[in-house]
Amino acid sequence: MAEDIAVGFCRLLRSLGLKVPTTATINFAEALAVVGLDDRDGVYWSGRATLVRREEDQVLYDRAFAVYWEHQRNLSDFEETPAEPVTVLLDSDDENSGEDDEAEEAPEDSEAVRFSVTEVLAEKDFSQCTKEELDELTRLMAGLRFTTHHRRTRRQVPSKARTGRPDLRRTVKLALRHQGEPVRLARTMQSTRPRHLVLLLDVSGSMETYSRALIRFVHAAVVSRGRVEAFAMGTRLTRITRQLSDRDPDAAIAKATPDVKDWAGGTRLGEDIRGFNDQWGIRGMARGAVVVILSDGWDRGDPTELGEQMERLHRVTHELIWVNPLKATEGYAPLAAGMAAALPHLDRFVAGNNFSSVEDLAQILAGSAPQLGRN
Repeated sequence: MAEDIAVGFCRLLRSLGLKVPTTATINFAEALAVVGLDDRDGVYWSGRATLVRREEDQVLYDRAFAVYWEHQRNLSDFEETPAEPVTVLLDSDDENSGEDDEAEEAPEDSEAVRFSVTEVLAEKDFSQCTKEELDELTRLMAGLRFTTHHRRTRRQVPSKARTGRPDLRRTVKLALRHQGEPVRLARTMQSTRPRHLVLLLDVSGSMETYSRALIRFVHAAVVSRGRVEAFAMGTRLTRITRQLSDRDPDAAIAKATPDVKDWAGGTRLGEDIRGFNDQWGIRGMARGAVVVILSDGWDRGDPTELGEQMERLHRVTHELIWVNPLKATEGYAPLAAGMAAALPHLDRFVAGNNFSSVEDLAQILAGSAPQLGRN
């Protein structure tokens, strides 16, 4: 009995536009079984607690309750109460907001809504950014932490940790200062040094809308720490580390752009990776390094050659990462011949279409994310 009455009341609420899920109907029926149908206040507050989710739905609930439970009037007898106008003020956290705006008094019926320009820009796709927004992204990228994995060296350095190896030579020297008494056991440990970071940026025509933002990311990495190498990939490979070493991002990009003769042209990823392997990578630059390729995977060359060169590169690197801006696209699948050939030889395949994604990449390079390197 109580269940049928509860279902009928919920149907009435749904006809008025209220969202009443099945679980809420069940909860209301169970509440009615506890309080009983004769207790008016119990029925009313049981419905308020289980069926009304938004404050603006309370008026409709009261009308439906009066009709269904108290049989007072028909729903058509109730006059619509005009909604009170509410002024919404967007309160930005932009530091450039004028003092005159802050001095203005807000109406009493206004609601202030704060938003962060940085948060909005962080999720905006690079391909949709204006020049002013790219300048702001440059400032944000300059604040990223571009550390990388460390590797152990053969060199031993003094250590205060008890887990270090005993250093008998230093222990004896310390004992001679105290009349031959070995007052302290000296220890050593293996030193570490940061691994090389190599960034290969695709500057072909298909990447043009993203490369103008990603080169700012590459510049931020080059100037933030040592042992970083940067290359541009198009129809040929161009080393741009020296040009990007200028701390002024605009000046650095202005120096690098003329040297990249094939900017916004074609791309031969297989030939570029082969050139990197033969001239720099296999000889030492990529050995034990973290190598990051920033490309959409579209290649005019032979995909078989790209797969072979990626396999060569994968064998000598500590970690091989491919950053593809298209990966964030809904329904994306790496079906392009070049991307499909490279994918089996990667340690990580990540997106790079907005600031949030490259911020995640910086965390990977800093070792904050689980490490998949091999040597």
